[in-house]
Amino acid sequence: MGKENALLQVQNLKKYFKTAKGQLHAVDDITFSLERGKTLGVVGESGCGKSTLGRTILNLLPATSGEVIFDGVHVENADRRQMRKLRQEMQIIFQDPFSSLDPRLSVSEIIMEPLEIYKIGSGRQERQKRVEELMDTVGLARRLANSYPHELDGGRRQRIGVARALALNPKFIVCDEPVSALDVSIQAQILNLMQDLQEQHGLAYMFITHDLSVVKHISDDILVMYLGKMVEKCPAKELFRNHMHPYTGALLSAIPVPEIGAAKNRVLLQGELSSPINPKPGCRFANRCVYASELCFQKEPDLEEVVPGHFVACHHVKEIKGKEVIG
Repeated sequence: MGKENALLQVQNLKKYFKTAKGQLHAVDDITFSLERGKTLGVVGESGCGKSTLGRTILNLLPATSGEVIFDGVHVENADRRQMRKLRQEMQIIFQDPFSSLDPRLSVSEIIMEPLEIYKIGSGRQERQKRVEELMDTVGLARRLANSYPHELDGGRRQRIGVARALALNPKFIVCDEPVSALDVSIQAQILNLMQDLQEQHGLAYMFITHDLSVVKHISDDILVMYLGKMVEKCPAKELFRNHMHPYTGALLSAIPVPEIGAAKNRVLLQGELSSPINPKPGCRFANRCVYASELCFQKEPDLEEVVPGHFVACHHVKEIKGKEVIG
């Protein structure tokens, strides 16, 4: 699945947390690659490990095992000096545009902070000019430079987060549900802005969300996670046209239809969630899957390339393939 010319390669990445009851498998054996200028959407229910995956790739959380190779550098083994350089090229936009901003700093100071830390520019005047350019880039009026986060709405706050992420000219940005806390109209503005910036600067995005309707329009490929595992990965158009995992079908069935009185078959998942703490052998989706057999409870399915570029982890994918799994 990895490509030699990829900007980012993730190999068998695991992140476990110690709890009183055992090891919580937040991210369990994830492998994928991401090319320059492309967007990988990562979707799944809350608690499936999406955000933990993004933070582990950036080394904000140390990996339990596995490899993260960014532009030829092994991130998981990078020393402090190497990580400082990598931080310039790998950035993150957080989900909550309010709690991720320092309330004691003005808009101008928040955007300037990374420039000062990395000593970008010959002095404060040159950095201030760069701040103004960034504000123009993300559509923030310069008159807001001396405002504070609490004085602004969610859309403007998120634009500050985008400007801060762009300040050091990164190559890769983890977008951790960047529009989920925003109104629908503002969501569209931020998504359009991010796509424009990607075209202008050749950015690679890892776009984390629980909303498949959002990633449909922004992603080149989509990775579906369930309780720390990758259950399906393929090009975005292929996922909506020919998904093969029952869980993906359930997610797709939950997308609202923007028509009054339109009928849609919903997949209501039955059964209890498997525990991600010391998980039992077998498929973690088996308890909620209508296709589950005895094999599913005994052996974990391998991630297989069913058709070129389309990877699925399911024992019964050949039986399901071609069927309507949405219901």
